[in-house]
Amino acid sequence: MAIDPLMPVYPRCDVRPVRGEHCHLISEDGRRFLDFAAGIAVNILGHSHAGLISAIQDQAATLMHVSNLYGSPQGEKLAQRLVDLTFADTAFFTNSGAEAVECAIKTARAYHQHAGNEERYELITFNNAFHGRTMGTISASNQEKMHKGFMPLLPGFKYVDFDDLDAVKAAIGPHTAGFLVEPIQGEGGIRVASDAFMQGLRALADEHDLMLVLDEVQTGVARTGRFYAYELYGIEPDILATAKGLGGGFPLGACLATEKAARGMVFGTHGSTYGGNPLAMAAGNAVLDAVANDVFLASVVEKGERIKAGLAQFIGNYPDLFEQVRGHGLMLGLKMKIESRPFVTHLRDNHGLLTVSAGDNTLRLVPPLVIGDAEIDEFFERLSAGAASFTPPENA
Repeated sequence: MAIDPLMPVYPRCDVRPVRGEHCHLISEDGRRFLDFAAGIAVNILGHSHAGLISAIQDQAATLMHVSNLYGSPQGEKLAQRLVDLTFADTAFFTNSGAEAVECAIKTARAYHQHAGNEERYELITFNNAFHGRTMGTISASNQEKMHKGFMPLLPGFKYVDFDDLDAVKAAIGPHTAGFLVEPIQGEGGIRVASDAFMQGLRALADEHDLMLVLDEVQTGVARTGRFYAYELYGIEPDILATAKGLGGGFPLGACLATEKAARGMVFGTHGSTYGGNPLAMAAGNAVLDAVANDVFLASVVEKGERIKAGLAQFIGNYPDLFEQVRGHGLMLGLKMKIESRPFVTHLRDNHGLLTVSAGDNTLRLVPPLVIGDAEIDEFFERLSAGAASFTPPENA
């Protein structure tokens, strides 16, 4: 049998979306789905946001790409806005989250090696993390399923348990350059880091002159009800990788850093042909126009609390299926007592509800941040009907 024209690395289902309307997807065969997956936490403004569409259309008709050999008024504007909104002093734009994490890794190493400390190259990372699919980012992620077939991994990473500060302290050595951590592990099962852990990492970084690098690819851009999740912990990182929601559906990521952290990122040390192109910058600015304000962020908190409270009540009706609810804002996880994938499939195929499975038997709920009361009510109707009609596989 001939290989499929699309390289068969995804087990694609038979939902074939061809159109989006606000928080719904319409498939090729006319079926309508409530989208609580949002392109895996990407389509934060839904699928037909007038401001985002208009910005992309206008920019596409004006100028799409010129390369980074020239000045970038569009990039300068978005970078300045991100600097003004965050801890950062500077930004490097990428096309994806993995590229943003790669830049963050390089920035952390360069901080030390630019100063002559070439032995400081190792980042302490955490079990069950997900940082991307490049060779660098799979090496930073301690997941055998991501490693198999791609050995040897790249050196420079040491894995310890998530949310275990004592393990971090024990792992610090002469090669340590910093820590790379997701404040909330997304693929790992919406596992939320404790305040003590995140604040402890910041203190250790300060004590040992290490870089605190946050992977906020999934947690960032208003997803948790804060512009970035580090704000939940009352700390600031040295370096941060962001993507997903930053472009609202257009490929866009960024590595943000303080002036101190970026001291090694000088002429010739990094680059990207497409990164920061005018079309992506237009999308990013349109997203910030919509979400980077206190009213929008408060609405995410309110909607997240409503869904979280409803889920806490809901799971009590199905004690054999569900265990707990966790997360912040509209990055929520429903931990199940069985493998979550069959239930994700059941909701999709039989009840028109799109969710995402995650590690630790977790049903991941990452809807567009623009959902309203009607979509929340529809979500609970579909979820309840799905739970009532679900028969777990015998081997679940």
